[in-house]
Amino acid sequence: MRPGPRITRPSAIGLVVLTVLASAGLYLWTAQRTFRLGLPLDDAWIHQTYARNLVELNQWAFLPGTPSAGSTAPLWTAVLAVGYWLRVNPLVFTYGVGLTILGLVAWLVGRWVQALVPERAGWSWTLGVLVALEWHLVWASLSGMETLAVAGLAVLAFLAVERRWLGPGRLGLLIGLGAWLRPDALSLVVAPIGQLVLGERRKIVPGLVRLVGGLSAGLVPYLLWQRSLSGELWPNTTFAKQAEYAVLRDLPLTVRLAAQAGIPGAWLGAKGLDPGGPLIGVMAVLVPGLLLFAMAQLRARRWDRLLPLVWSAAFIGLYAVRLPATYQHGRYAMPVLPIWMALAGAGMLGGVRPNADRFVSRVLSRSWIALVAILAGWFWLAGAQAYSRDVAIIESEMVETARWVEARTPEDAVIAAHDIGALGYFGRRRLIDLAGLIDPTVVPILRDESALARYLSARGADYLMTFPGWYPQLTAGRNPVYRSGGRFSPAAGSENMAVYRWESSSFAPCGGCAILAELWQGRP
Repeated sequence: MRPGPRITRPSAIGLVVLTVLASAGLYLWTAQRTFRLGLPLDDAWIHQTYARNLVELNQWAFLPGTPSAGSTAPLWTAVLAVGYWLRVNPLVFTYGVGLTILGLVAWLVGRWVQALVPERAGWSWTLGVLVALEWHLVWASLSGMETLAVAGLAVLAFLAVERRWLGPGRLGLLIGLGAWLRPDALSLVVAPIGQLVLGERRKIVPGLVRLVGGLSAGLVPYLLWQRSLSGELWPNTTFAKQAEYAVLRDLPLTVRLAAQAGIPGAWLGAKGLDPGGPLIGVMAVLVPGLLLFAMAQLRARRWDRLLPLVWSAAFIGLYAVRLPATYQHGRYAMPVLPIWMALAGAGMLGGVRPNADRFVSRVLSRSWIALVAILAGWFWLAGAQAYSRDVAIIESEMVETARWVEARTPEDAVIAAHDIGALGYFGRRRLIDLAGLIDPTVVPILRDESALARYLSARGADYLMTFPGWYPQLTAGRNPVYRSGGRFSPAAGSENMAVYRWESSSFAPCGGCAILAELWQGRP
């Protein structure tokens, strides 16, 4: 393969920017055309609520007057708060931040590939464009979540190791500060530790001392801050999510690992695992490049260049063991995607020979390039449809129901709900969090509906907002006072959100009268 066309850095950046803007235009236009603009998951509205309250009330709280540790990514929430401080439309600001990060990640991947395969430097920009087209990453950039920022931090950490930009102390500080973005960013400590272990022996101990110092400088304030909010060292969401999806840990570990990666068919027969993960996309045909890259580094004994593969395997393994959920297109595993794409791209650039003299090599190389281009475009378009559907479901179910709550319930009403993001942002009512994200007291009874019924009654709930199928016992025999009319959720195989009046005496799991309900709740 020739070194590639001569392309200046401004031209490469301009091409990446144009691709990012094209992706944004397509995805947002499709969402507007399908229903309206919004965010594709309810959790994003949790960040928005914290950000708004931080600016308007000077409180780190989801519920006004009640400080809580319900934001997994306080740094991301603080960035979103800048938009409220500047009085910019929240969606416009959130989209802008996400797309800026997408452009930075694409550019960093291009720089990394250039460093890995300097003899093909002229083609490194193609990987930046490919990142800006990858549907998971475009979805993440417009999701209102911190997912893509974590991915960018991972690329930056390994690029810094490759280029020797940062010593162990500064890299440790960067990773420690990454905990403010997401606690799982701490797994990136693999990069500086590997760099030290594979380097000169005399530098290991002093390097580790500097690494621990830098890491502590960023991490310790985070831990103390979390402790001051909730009495725990980690956010409430860390415990709540693991408790909610603990049932998935009963599945074989191999199935959980494959599902996290997105290996097709891994979720078949495994209830609760949805199609998602990095390999559901163009990355599926880049896997040979990943193998070529790994083999090339093994032959060259460049063990340091295998560290990103070690980290990505550990990262996916961590989620497979503790939180094997794959919903929302495998968003927990998305941070490994730019890593895999950079390494696979480097392997591909070093391995393809589209102008080879041998007919077989030439045909295989050109076919591979064509397949990557076709699948990248196809999934880019399919991803726009997935994004618009996700936004439409959240807007027509969670947001519409929250707006009904704000307009049609008394101002002092207490609303119990599992999905609290849009409800907290638009509903402006006192809430009972059934997911344990802002109130961990409910975590031990997340899946015990009889205990939840007693909990709701004790907390003085007036209404229950939920998808009926999520709480069949709590909703059995109750007539909703409101049911959303959204068509997108039923079309996706789910149901409509409903709001029920909550009267403690009416809960009877066996369908009996109030007396049976009292007996069920263990009262005399």
